[in-house]
Amino acid sequence: MKRPFEQLVADHGAAVLRVCRSMVGMHDADDAWSDTFLAALRAYPELPETANTEAWLVTIAHRKCIDILRAGARHAIPMADPPERASTLGVPDDGDELWDAVARLPDKQRETIAYHYGAGLPYAEIADLIGGTAAAARRAASDGIAALRTQFETQREDIRS
Repeated sequence: MKRPFEQLVADHGAAVLRVCRSMVGMHDADDAWSDTFLAALRAYPELPETANTEAWLVTIAHRKCIDILRAGARHAIPMADPPERASTLGVPDDGDELWDAVARLPDKQRETIAYHYGAGLPYAEIADLIGGTAAAARRAASDGIAALRTQFETQREDIRS
C-alpha cells in the first residue's frame, strides 16, 4: 500500500529543498520546491508502489529548477550592483554565502553536490539523472567540493591580512 502523500513531503521535503537551493539559489528555491510538490501531487496516484520516491522527487525538482533557470534567462531584471556581504568570520554565515558559492560552480559540479550532499542520492542514481557514469559524477562532486574549499580558504586568508 502506498504511503500518504503528506508522508513523502515530510520524509523528503528537506532534501528536495536543498537540491532546489543548490540549483536556483535561495531566492527561487521555495518556488521550485512548491512547483515540485504540486507536480508530484498530481502524478502520485499513477506512481508504482515500488518506485524510489526520493529519486522521483529529486528528478521532478531538477526539472522544475531547469524551468526556473530558463525563465530567468529570458527575462533580464535590471538592478544596480548587488551589495557584497562578506562573512566576518571567514566562513559561511547563515547559508546564503555557501549556497551562492555552490550556485557559481559549473553545472555538473553543482548538480552532483546538490544531489549527493543535499539529497543523499548515490552516485549511480546521480549519473542516471544528469548523464554519464557514477565515476564521473563522483569526480564532479569531488572537484566541486575542492573548488568550494579553495574559495572559502582564500576568503579566510583575505580576512586575516
